[in-house]
Amino acid sequence: MHSRLPRHRRLNGMYPLRLLLAISFTLPCPLALTAAENPAASPAVTNEREAATRLQVFLDRANFGPGKIDGRFGGFSEKALGLYREAHNLPPLPAAAAPAKEEGQPDKPLPLPDLADMDLASVKDVFIEYGVTAADVKATGKLPKGVPELAELKWLPYETVAEAVAEKFHVDVDYLKELNPGKLKALKAGDTLKVPNVEPFEIGGVKDLPLLDLMEMKQEEAAAAQEKAKKKQTAGKKKDEPKGKDAKPKKKPQAAEETPAKTGPLTPDQISIKVDTKDNMLRLFEKEKLVAAYPVTIGSTQTESPLGEWKVKGIARLPDFRYDLSFLKTGERGDKTYLLAPGPNDPVGVIWVALNKPGIGLHGTSDPDGIGRSASHGCVRLSNWDIARLATHVRAGVVVSIH
Repeated sequence: MHSRLPRHRRLNGMYPLRLLLAISFTLPCPLALTAAENPAASPAVTNEREAATRLQVFLDRANFGPGKIDGRFGGFSEKALGLYREAHNLPPLPAAAAPAKEEGQPDKPLPLPDLADMDLASVKDVFIEYGVTAADVKATGKLPKGVPELAELKWLPYETVAEAVAEKFHVDVDYLKELNPGKLKALKAGDTLKVPNVEPFEIGGVKDLPLLDLMEMKQEEAAAAQEKAKKKQTAGKKKDEPKGKDAKPKKKPQAAEETPAKTGPLTPDQISIKVDTKDNMLRLFEKEKLVAAYPVTIGSTQTESPLGEWKVKGIARLPDFRYDLSFLKTGERGDKTYLLAPGPNDPVGVIWVALNKPGIGLHGTSDPDGIGRSASHGCVRLSNWDIARLATHVRAGVVVSIH
């Protein structure tokens, strides 16, 4: 699995080849900005960029992730749109012709298609004003370059407030800079920023994510407690009932009432995940219906993601990462390892969904810019905000098909 340590920085020139995680599956379980910021160099957001952003916000809210929001249609936005339309029984759109490429210039975004049959107007405000909080500032800190120094930290934080806000609102840092010219250099609590109007990703809420297995455990515990209290109450009534000649005649038994159907989290056989290695999209199905899709990074040609059907073994929130250079290079465990602490800049991000194949899983990332643009080393990597959403819809036993 490929990851940068810390974000936007290679580690000793190497990228990890595999994972060795030191985490327990007993549930429950516990950018840098380098370019000069010149307001004059940041163009105003055009109507076309705003329209593309509206679509990206719409798709993101619907759990059909367009990747990081950048106000440009194409790539993952186009794929997410197609899957959203498929899930909602809307006709497929004709493929848009790619704009002519100018030598030495970045690729132009695709033109927006006619989406009159979608309620994009439900996104009333494409952008909102966000006040930087003390928690945003507190979530940042300095990250050393070397692994031994990183291993001494108890938490791998965001490096800048801009990075923290960008991840919170699923937005590309460069686009955040365009939206807020001249503001990102020295952000502090109380500063106001213009951000996309998505459901914020809260790093502080990861440890309390409502995982399905935990929800069912709580429901079973509550049901058992309720049944115990009911039996105790019934036993007390029988004890107080008059006996002998004073006893009341027994009532005729009534027809048993139908037991209501069990409600609660979906069972593992009602959920499935399909990872398409050709389009780098993960699809989530509930009762065989497509309900969500997210961009992913998969294995490289050297270390391919294992094709086939696997099962979710367990989910860990805020996992550690065991760094073993020998294992990363050769696949053989070495004598020298470093345990890297949890945090948004942990190589596997904030969530690890283990599969029943050692060292392989679905996980987050310290580098959301790399999703779909680079290769992992065996695992399936998502942005932190997407893996957090996915984790609340899966559970142990769910089939994950990689094809």
